[in-house]
Amino acid sequence: MNNLFKALNDPTRRKILDLLKAKDMSAGEIAEHFDISKPSISHHLELLNKADLVEKERDGQFIYYSLNTTSLEEAAQWMVELLKNND
Repeated sequence: MNNLFKALNDPTRRKILDLLKAKDMSAGEIAEHFDISKPSISHHLELLNKADLVEKERDGQFIYYSLNTTSLEEAAQWMVELLKNND
């Protein structure tokens, strides 16, 4: 869970997740939405992947990223349960 919160802590990574809500995208397509280097975008994507928030799939020379809603749903459910126990 620690990787999840670390990944969500950064505004760039949150924006990447917002972009992936609309459609799967390659790293290059994602990078077009930011004024930072492509290696920096790759680093953000790797952290999101390690936190299991995105999945990646190679198609030829491109890697496409998609949102992993299962991890987000599990985290949201955990937070709801945590809050319920405090009432």
